[in-house]
Amino acid sequence: MSLIENFTKPYGLVDKIDAFGYLDSLNNNPDAPRKHGKVVLVTADTPLKASRGEGKTTTTIALIDALNARGIDAAAVLRQPSMGITAAGSKGGASGGGKASLTHPELIDWGLCGEMGAIEAAQNLLASFAEKAVDDGLLDTVLVPRVSEVPSRSLRSVVVDAGKNDVHEKTVLTPTCELMQIVVLSRSMDEIADRVAKMIAGTKDGKAVTFGEFIDLWRITNILADAVKPAKTETKNGSPVYVHGGPFANVSIGIPSLVSVEMACAQHDVVIVEAGYGADAGAQKWLDIACREYGAQWPSAAVVVTRASTWRDDPALQWRYPFHVERLEGLGIPTFPLINLWDGEDDQVPALRETAAELGFRAPIIGNLYRDGGDALAPQLDDFAEAVSAEDAPETPASHKGMPLVENVKWVCEHAYGVPADRVVMKPGFEESLETARALAEDAGVAFDDLALVAVKSPATMTDNDAAPADERTVTLKKVDVHSGAGLVHVNLTTSLTTPMPKIV
Repeated sequence: MSLIENFTKPYGLVDKIDAFGYLDSLNNNPDAPRKHGKVVLVTADTPLKASRGEGKTTTTIALIDALNARGIDAAAVLRQPSMGITAAGSKGGASGGGKASLTHPELIDWGLCGEMGAIEAAQNLLASFAEKAVDDGLLDTVLVPRVSEVPSRSLRSVVVDAGKNDVHEKTVLTPTCELMQIVVLSRSMDEIADRVAKMIAGTKDGKAVTFGEFIDLWRITNILADAVKPAKTETKNGSPVYVHGGPFANVSIGIPSLVSVEMACAQHDVVIVEAGYGADAGAQKWLDIACREYGAQWPSAAVVVTRASTWRDDPALQWRYPFHVERLEGLGIPTFPLINLWDGEDDQVPALRETAAELGFRAPIIGNLYRDGGDALAPQLDDFAEAVSAEDAPETPASHKGMPLVENVKWVCEHAYGVPADRVVMKPGFEESLETARALAEDAGVAFDDLALVAVKSPATMTDNDAAPADERTVTLKKVDVHSGAGLVHVNLTTSLTTPMPKIV
C-alpha cells in the first residue's frame, strides 16, 4: 500500500484525499516514497466573450492523456466549477468534452468535491454570527457577505432588519468568497482557523472587528473538515485528475487549491494546473499570488490555449494573444501556443503555423481536441516533453510584500496588461476607498502593503478598451476591498464583472 492510500476514502463514485494529512505525513517522514513533479500552467487567450472559454479544460485533459501515452507520468489539477453558471447552461462545466473528457462529468459539474456547499454553509454561518453581533452591540455594520450558488439580481444588495436597524449587506457567489480563498491558499486546518480569525466581520464605532474577537472557530472548521479534501477522478482514458478549489479568476484568485497541486506533485512527474480565464487573469494570479506570495511552484512550462477565431478574427484585438505568449516567455517560462480547432477548421493549420512562425513563437501545438483528444497532441509534444524534463524546477521571482498597493497595481498593469504606469488612472473616490481599506487592515492587525493583490476585472478585457491603439490604452482603478483573513486586497479595475451576475452571461 502506498502512503497516499492511507489518506484516501471512497466518496460516492470517486475518492477523496486528506491532502493536509498526506503532506504532513510526508514532511514528518522524509524517507517515505514521493516524487517531485514539475508544474505546467495551462492558461488561455483573453476570450472574446466573457461566458465562453477557449478550451482550457479540454486541452488539459487531452494533454495529460497524450503525455501518459508517451510514457510520461502526468496528472491534472482542475478547479471545481460553480454550479451557478455551469448548471444554468451559460458555459461548459469543468469536465472537458468529446474525447477529452472526465469520467462522471455530471458529478464534476454538480458539486463533486462537496466544498462548494460546505463553504457556502460556513460563510453564511459567519454572516449570521455577524448579524447576531449587531444585536449584541458588538458591531454596527456587517462587512462579510453572504454567499449563494444561484445568480440573482435581487441578491446584489440587501437590507437586513429593514425599518429598524437597516443593516446593509451583499451576497456573492460561493467560489468568489473569502472563505473559498482561505481554503485554496491554506496548508492545514490550523492555518484555516487562524485565517478565519483574521476575517473582518464588520465595524464598531468605525473600527474593524474580526471574527476571532467574538466567535469559537471550531464551529467553522468542523463544517470545512471534509470540504478541504480534493476529489481523485480520471479521464476517459484513465489519466489521474484531482479536482479542488474555486473558479472565477476575474473576481477572485481562480486557481486550484495549493495542497491539491502539492499532493499531485508528490505523486506524479508532471502536473498540469489549469487557472481560470485568460493569461491576464488566472495565470497572472497563479504566478503573482500563488507562487510569489504563497510558495507554490513556479511553472516549468506553460501552454496558452486559443481558438483560431479568437486569435485572428478581430484585427483590433489580435495583439492580445502574442502579448500573452511573449509575456510568459519573458518570465523565463517555456511557453507553447496551442490552437484548439473546431469542426471545419482543419484546413487552416498551414496558415496558423505560418503566422506563429512570423510572430517568433515556438512551434504551435494544433488539433481538434474535442474530436481527437490526446491522439491529436501526442505526436507534437517532443519540444514540450524536453522542456518539462529539465532536472531542476525553476526559481520563483521575488515577493511583492511591502510594495505600496498602487505601485503594485501599476506593476501588474504594465507587465500583465501592457499599460504603463502613467496611463493607470484613478476614478474619483478610489483614494478614499484606498484609505478606508488601509484603516480596516490596520484595525485587523494586518500590514496593508503585505497583502497580495487581486485584480478584479472583466474576464473579456485587459484594459479600459482593448481595441484602442496601443499608446491610448488605459486602466482605471475603481475601489479597494480587504480580505484580511485570506491575506488579499482586491482592487476593482476596468469593466468589472462582479457576481451575482445581473443576468446569465
